Amino acid sequence: MTEFSFSSKNKLTLKEFEIVNTSNYDFSGHFADPHKQENELKVEIVKIEDDGMFLEFDMIGYDPSVANAVRRLLLSDVPTMAIEKVHIYQNTSIMQDEVLAHRMGLIPLKADPRLFKWKEEGTEDEGTEDDTLQFSLQVRCKHNPDKSSGDPYLDNKVFTKHLKWIPKGSQKDKLINPGPVEDDILINKLRPGHEMDMKLFAVKGVGRDHAKFSPVATAFYRLHPEIRINRDVFDENAIRLVKCFTPGVMQLEPTEDGRKKAKVLDARNDMCSRNVFRHEDLKDAVTLEKRKDHFIFNVESTGAIKSTELVPMAIDVLLEKCELYINEIDSQSKE
Repeated sequence: MTEFSFSSKNKLTLKEFEIVNTSNYDFSGHFADPHKQENELKVEIVKIEDDGMFLEFDMIGYDPSVANAVRRLLLSDVPTMAIEKVHIYQNTSIMQDEVLAHRMGLIPLKADPRLFKWKEEGTEDEGTEDDTLQFSLQVRCKHNPDKSSGDPYLDNKVFTKHLKWIPKGSQKDKLINPGPVEDDILINKLRPGHEMDMKLFAVKGVGRDHAKFSPVATAFYRLHPEIRINRDVFDENAIRLVKCFTPGVMQLEPTEDGRKKAKVLDARNDMCSRNVFRHEDLKDAVTLEKRKDHFIFNVESTGAIKSTELVPMAIDVLLEKCELYINEIDSQSKE
């Protein structure tokens, strides 16, 4: 029978062949003091890298539905700019037109979507300066006349640096280089005689319409692991116990009598492999748990908007949806 402990209902326990305490009991009215639960809600920034493009933060005390809502909104409801229409005038490369157009759409752009309006359906591909960005790509591969250079061809590799932004109206005054986030993204390979000539139009969109509009390369969370040592483990057994976990999770601590004892250093880094259960003499030495209300979030931006800005934008979208839902309920109750 599956074990359950009300004293540890906010944690799930990892056993050798099962995970227990997985049910969520944080439904309305379950807690005697709801305000106490409210005061325990926390968001803590743990790590910011690459000038804000990578963000690691903790959501503590929240229900899993809230954490998952933030994750899904980051993936599908925070808008970005992406190439939507491609006018191909010449393409003699080995890559088919439809494959090439698809590749162009997946190139992440630095344009800030908050500066643009939503493009209306049925309007011309060229759009306006308020809702569309225009780019051109014109490349022709030739033989290299300089035989000593070591490269027999010129422009045989087409990179995102070949994309040229064509400002519309006053865009040149409002925007600073809204092109690709990197200049060395490979688009195509050519040989002498191959040519590419096209115009590209980028619009504002969300990930639920197409993955190219998703502003994050990855957005995921995991539950905070906890490791509890049930009994002291020394010497050779301690060394085996430390090796059962991700490096940096446990360490050997010298004792006063010259022995080595296993000690938990940082359970946060544990990937929960449960390798300790491979050792019959060690499986009862530790208890592996995860906190149900402590989420470790990792968000990596594609480059258009910093992750430190994407998370607040996702929360703003969540608040808008909640407000819309509440207003709909109020309107129905008044009828």
